[in-house]
Amino acid sequence: MNKLLYYIAYIWNYLILNLIKAEYTSFPTIVGFIGVKGFKGKIYFGKNVLINSNKWSNPVGLSSSTYLCVNRDAVIEIGNNVGISNALLYAREKITIEDDVIIGGGCQILDNDFHSLDYAIRRTHLDQENVVSAKIIIRKGVFIGTGSIVLKGVKIGEQSIIAAGSVVTKNIPSFEIWGGNPAKFIRSISNPNIKSDSL
Repeated sequence: MNKLLYYIAYIWNYLILNLIKAEYTSFPTIVGFIGVKGFKGKIYFGKNVLINSNKWSNPVGLSSSTYLCVNRDAVIEIGNNVGISNALLYAREKITIEDDVIIGGGCQILDNDFHSLDYAIRRTHLDQENVVSAKIIIRKGVFIGTGSIVLKGVKIGEQSIIAAGSVVTKNIPSFEIWGGNPAKFIRSISNPNIKSDSL
């Protein structure tokens, strides 16, 4: 990415995030052009947030950009030292990403079903009024592998790892590796806060 394009991208990102009144401890580093939808919700950034948002920034995400969507009164809250590559975050209620989280290329974090699950309602103007939403919480130090999808109501525990291409449909405890579609337990990982008695 040459200097001129980097400068144009910086101006675009600065204008678009300030236009929607995003709040930040420090302005995020964004490589590429971020996409944002929603002027009635809230987006918060902590410090030292890195967002890759184009094919030059992370080839794993292919040619997609990072896109943040917030519906009316919805919230996306991103903590400190978070890395996001070419991902989609879509909130109708709330998505919380705590500190030190890595979200791999092409991931989708979706706190709602987008449409009613009732066929009769889905065919009417009442469809969007009957969408089910539930908060997503991604705890400190989580790593979500490329191409994974995290669905509504999920809580992922501290420092857990989601294998590439997984679909997360239920809560995941801390210090575990999960993978697959739907994601299932693979194994535990060591908890650095627990001291071993062995030498």
